[in-house]
Amino acid sequence: MHPPVLEGNLAQPVIRRLNALRQLSERGIALLQQAIQDGLHRARPGEDLATEGEPVDSVRIILSGWLCRYKTLPDGRRQIVNFILPGDSCDACVYLLSVMDHSIGALTPVTYADIKRPAFEQLLASDRSLEEALWCETMVKSAIQREWTVNIGRRVALERVAHLLCELYERLLPVGMIDGDSCLFPVTQMDLADATGLSVVHVNRTLQELRGSGLIVLRDRMLTINDLKLLKDTALFSADYLHTKRHG
Repeated sequence: MHPPVLEGNLAQPVIRRLNALRQLSERGIALLQQAIQDGLHRARPGEDLATEGEPVDSVRIILSGWLCRYKTLPDGRRQIVNFILPGDSCDACVYLLSVMDHSIGALTPVTYADIKRPAFEQLLASDRSLEEALWCETMVKSAIQREWTVNIGRRVALERVAHLLCELYERLLPVGMIDGDSCLFPVTQMDLADATGLSVVHVNRTLQELRGSGLIVLRDRMLTINDLKLLKDTALFSADYLHTKRHG
């Protein structure tokens, strides 16, 4: 068994993510840390945590690493419908559905907690602040999906890629994973193409345009945003849909 202090550290992204939405009580934090400690798992890059069509009986909470949600067409074409970052759940109360309607794959080594339905329902029932925070997180996920629909349906390529970079940067901020103007960025150009509905060639050309304008540096799996305000203006980006300015 890992020492409790290690598990507390592992839980920090989750606690920070939820605290940005609702202030967790000390009891809620302790219960969450215990649930995480009881359900620790790890996954390798390329491994699926969940596969479309399989039964669901637990909630997975990501402690470290990056994943993507994706759908695959019968001919093998993939659409990434969201990225899952440290501190995210996949998803609260997903076990209420009979089977998964999409797959979740690891892009990097991942550490996560697998919490079975009875334990998760007991967790929700045991602390009101934790229950509200997890419901808020579920609603934010819906807001993110709405924004992705707008991104693919209405924004041009430059706006589309810039918007995704802004979103990921803003989602990493509350969990303390931004260092100055930089963050880890283990997303390949193929991943970006599958997330934005563009070809790899178009993504490459768009990234070159963003680099050439001095807005970003993308090198060795690190993203640096040199002018966040200008990048947001380029993307027509507002972070309001992420709801990290807590109310109540």
